[in-house]
Amino acid sequence: MTHTTSAGQSGLATLEAQLQQDLTFLELPAKAWVPERTYQGNAVRDVVVIGAGMCGLAATAKLVLSGINNVVAYDAAPAGREGPWITFARMETLRSPKSLHGPALGLPQLTFRAWFTAQWGAEAWQALDKIPKDQWMDYLIWYRNVLDLPVQNNVRMTAIAFVDDLIAIDIEGAETGRVYTRRLVLATGRSGLGGFAVPEFLQGIDRQFWAHSADEINFAALKGKRLAVIGAGASSMDNAATALEAGAGSVDMLIRRKAMPRINKMTGIGSQGVVHGMHQLPDAWKWKFVDYTATTQTPPPRASTLRVSRHANARFLLDCGIVAVHQDEKGLLIDTTQGAMHYDFLIAATGFSNDFSGRAEFAALAPHIRTWADGRYTPDMGEPRSNMLEAPDLGPAFEFQQRVAGSCPLLAHVHCFNDAAMLTHGKVSGDIPAVSAGAERLVRGITASLFAEDVETHFSNLVAYDIPELQGDEWTDSTPLIKQENAL
Repeated sequence: MTHTTSAGQSGLATLEAQLQQDLTFLELPAKAWVPERTYQGNAVRDVVVIGAGMCGLAATAKLVLSGINNVVAYDAAPAGREGPWITFARMETLRSPKSLHGPALGLPQLTFRAWFTAQWGAEAWQALDKIPKDQWMDYLIWYRNVLDLPVQNNVRMTAIAFVDDLIAIDIEGAETGRVYTRRLVLATGRSGLGGFAVPEFLQGIDRQFWAHSADEINFAALKGKRLAVIGAGASSMDNAATALEAGAGSVDMLIRRKAMPRINKMTGIGSQGVVHGMHQLPDAWKWKFVDYTATTQTPPPRASTLRVSRHANARFLLDCGIVAVHQDEKGLLIDTTQGAMHYDFLIAATGFSNDFSGRAEFAALAPHIRTWADGRYTPDMGEPRSNMLEAPDLGPAFEFQQRVAGSCPLLAHVHCFNDAAMLTHGKVSGDIPAVSAGAERLVRGITASLFAEDVETHFSNLVAYDIPELQGDEWTDSTPLIKQENAL
């Protein structure tokens, strides 16, 4: 990781001054405009954001810059450990190109490139291949600090309730109690509304013998062990490589496909058209795009794959589907389409689920949330994939919609700004390339709905405004002269 020198610190200070000047020129943050609210003597937030990873920070920043400043973002993680970057993201570098604007919200001085170049110079930027993931975390910490974003760490949301026309959230940790808000944004990252996707063959298997790729894993304890990793995606490679580098005795990649996916289809068509046009396509086209990319699959990065294959004790077992998993006191016996194999431990790089019915904090929402299975999907669209059918059917500002009209009207005040929104909105609320576009779409919708909700107050303010532009001494009334001239 590159360390900042005194010259780099000076360059960063210059960058921060330039950013502040740009914000001043653009009159940002905009003046606060949302009327204050209280409920039974308690202050009411305009917006609460759950999650202060990249998406949560981008959403919070856009809200504040738009003059919605009665906002707070809560994150269960300690400061500097939000999101996956230094926890369960086990790659060495980001997969995205270094030049992407990410969460910069159209502000050049807020980009990773500006932050990097200010500290280490243009030559270092040219020499940089991919962004080290720890360095990306450092950039996000700076992003939060330079914008002075209202984030509270070590705070976990435990429940959501609807109280009159407000959303009540119960929180515990560094701040404990009940918080009232008018809008709620769920910026909960890859886990979205559900959690780990766990194959049926692992149901009932003791957790001492397996982990999900997003778990905290003690890789040192796997030294000398026989390890199986399910899948051929990026996270499977990253976990396998981490285990090998920690001294695993052997690692087998159990890959159901007969051939490794090689082409990253969505990257190949990436454009502003995809970013801004995907969410306005007819539903059949949305389904077709997502279904096709799921069928073809996204290949793991070349560097991640080589990070595994350079170890002599790593094997890639293709056309190796898992039939069943059995455990005994010694470990796991895995029946595969290539025969039975024994392992000490297994890592399931099987992704995440959109099934929000198992999340206690969403218990008040889950029965009312409309999904694509509730009539938005029709059989003529293609294969009825369960993870796509589980996806929430969202409105234009990422807001949830009711399964039964009138059953829970305030559901529209809860916004799903996380990976679960992809089928409805495209990849604008989970990945680096288009997160700024997603944040702008989200906040544009929240801004419009808050203004409409307070329209009577805004009109009253219009009527009450009485600061004169003219003082009365700027002109002379010539009407009497006309009367005199007409009398002659």
